Amino acid sequence: MNRPKPSPDFDLLASAASYIRSDFEKNSSVWAGSPFEWALKLPSGSKGKLGKLLVKQWCALKELAVDRSPDSDADMLINGHRVEIKFSTLWKAGIYKFQQIRDQNYEYSILLGVSPFEAQCWVISKAVLRKYVIGHLGQHTGSSGQETAWLTVKPNSPPSWLRECGGTLEQAYKVLKSLSNRK
Repeated sequence: MNRPKPSPDFDLLASAASYIRSDFEKNSSVWAGSPFEWALKLPSGSKGKLGKLLVKQWCALKELAVDRSPDSDADMLINGHRVEIKFSTLWKAGIYKFQQIRDQNYEYSILLGVSPFEAQCWVISKAVLRKYVIGHLGQHTGSSGQETAWLTVKPNSPPSWLRECGGTLEQAYKVLKSLSNRK
């Protein structure tokens, strides 16, 4: 197939693109070779589903009891407790942004953050979310927003209240394992 001869404006645009390209490739080069690199290309709804499946599989492999939630207010039951899952890949700014945190019928929320070669995980009680996030960090209506909230976390320096909820996968597992003793 014969390609049309590019116009001068197209050449100018292509030149600009080659200059800008490096800004975009810096982020993707950080993810090069990561087992999660493919996840960056998923639409946000699919990323949420991926997060739920990752948590479900990880918990099952760690021999925690994982069951289906009886309704849509929680994503699953872990050791008999209603759990909501939030997932984020590492943003270019070096943060995780956990979105659409709602005041629904669940006892705990698991925040799973995936970086190119490590993951962070926090298991947060609903009471703690209400104290620091829900009703305080509005997502769509500013800080006074009540319906949805979001939480921004720097992986290596989370807020002090979040540190006792996990951090590493191992620490989050200990929190999840302890839930079986609280019911």
